[in-house]
Amino acid sequence: MQFKDYYQVLDVPRSATQDDIKRAYRRLARKYHPDVSKEPEAEARFKEVGEAYEVLKDPEKRAAYDQFGSDWKAGQDFRPPPDWDAGFEFHGTGPGSGFSDFFETLFGGAGPFSGARAAGASARRGFRGSGEDHHAKILISVEDAYRGGPRQVQLQTPEVDSTGSVVLKRRQLKVNIPAGILAGQQIRLAGQGGAGVGGGQRGDLYLEVEFEPHPQYRVEGRDIHTSLKITPWEAALGGRVQAATPGGQVTLTVPAGAQSGQKLRLKGRGMPGHPAGDQFVELRIVTPPARDERSRKFYRQMAEQFAWDPRGSAPA
Repeated sequence: MQFKDYYQVLDVPRSATQDDIKRAYRRLARKYHPDVSKEPEAEARFKEVGEAYEVLKDPEKRAAYDQFGSDWKAGQDFRPPPDWDAGFEFHGTGPGSGFSDFFETLFGGAGPFSGARAAGASARRGFRGSGEDHHAKILISVEDAYRGGPRQVQLQTPEVDSTGSVVLKRRQLKVNIPAGILAGQQIRLAGQGGAGVGGGQRGDLYLEVEFEPHPQYRVEGRDIHTSLKITPWEAALGGRVQAATPGGQVTLTVPAGAQSGQKLRLKGRGMPGHPAGDQFVELRIVTPPARDERSRKFYRQMAEQFAWDPRGSAPA
C-alpha cells in the first residue's frame, strides 16, 4: 500500500488552517470537476482531491493522520504501526466510499473512524438533547487485564482553536478495569462523552481495550500462552520448576522425558471469567554452552554414553 500525502494533494502546508484547507479544496474541485474540466485525468484528480479533503477537513481524522509526520513521501510503501489510533477520542463520522486502499486502511471499514454515531444520538433534535457518545482505544497490559482495578488513562481530543488550527486537548481519566477483560471489549464511562444541548445530559465514552505487546504472554480468548526454558536434565528426569503467570509465580511439574515444544496446561490460570481460561506453557530445552575443556569432555562422554541419533535412530 502506498502512502498518500494529502497536504501535497491539496497544495497546502501542514500548518494550514481549516479555512485554508476548505479554500484549497473548493479551488481544486472546480478545476478538476469531470463535468467541466478539460485537464488530463481530471476525474482521477477530482477523486484524489475529495479523498484528501475528507481527511483534512475533519479535525479528528487530520490529527490522527498528522502523527505519521512529514517523513513519509507520497508513493512510498506504507503500513500503519499496530494500534496507531490508540489514545484518540473520537465520535465517529462514518467513512467515505470508493476511496483508496490507504484511506480505507486508516479510516474506512474496520478503522477507528468508521463507526456510526451512537444510535439516536445524532438524530435527537430540539433545544434540549443528549450529547454524542464518544469512543477511544486504550492499551493496557495483560497483567492489568488479569487483575483489574483502577488505572489512569490519557486521551487526546482534536479541536479547532481560535486561529482555525487543529490542536490536541488532553485529559486524564480514572478508569476501573474489570478483571478478566479481553481485547476488543469495551468499558463504558457514563457522562464522559460529548456535551448535551440546552442543558441535556452528556453522552457516554466507550473505551475499547487492546493489549500492549508482552514479552511473555500471548492471549487467545481467555487462554494465555507462554514459553518456559528448562535444562536437559529437567526434561530427561522431570522435576518441579517455577513458572510465571499474570497472577504470580506457580510451581509446575515437568514430566520425565519431556520434549522441547511440549505444552503443559495450568488449569484456570488464564484470564478470569466464568469459566476462567487456562495457561498453556510450551517447554523449550536450553543446552548449557561448552565454554571450557571440562564441559566439552562431559559432552563427549554423553555422546559416547547415549550413542543416539535424534534425526533417525531410537535411543539405545
